[in-house]
Amino acid sequence: MKVKKSISDYIMDILCWVLVIGIPIYLIIAWKNIPNEIPMHYDAMGNVDRLGEKSELLILPIMTFLMCSFISVLELFPQVWNTGVKITEENKERVFRVLKNMIKTTKLIVVADFSFMTINSILGKNLPVWFSPVFIILIFGDIIFWLIKLVRIK
Repeated sequence: MKVKKSISDYIMDILCWVLVIGIPIYLIIAWKNIPNEIPMHYDAMGNVDRLGEKSELLILPIMTFLMCSFISVLELFPQVWNTGVKITEENKERVFRVLKNMIKTTKLIVVADFSFMTINSILGKNLPVWFSPVFIILIFGDIIFWLIKLVRIK
């Protein structure tokens, strides 16, 4: 089964890859101005609770690239997705479309999250206090939204 790409699929892919490629470019451009000691970990309130060397900044863009790549490959194989609903000839296109939307939006949220954290570390700032709750609401809200749509498919 191949799920056709929609315009929103292309837009989300482009946004993800712009972030995946753009953040390392920004890191390279800003490298000489980044202090040797930068924030590397934050507590739940967004306060820095561990400093590290600026070379550790390479970890997040690498992880972002690996996650985005892995999820992009996973999108190509709908037969391995756990649907959670019974697949029939009548509903298979709608079920896989909903699941593809969930995968795409979740990927975009995670890539944007990692990109934001990388930029924050480059700038040496605390994370905003709203960051953790907003990320949690976005990621779980997104998944719940698509699961509700999935369950409603008969």
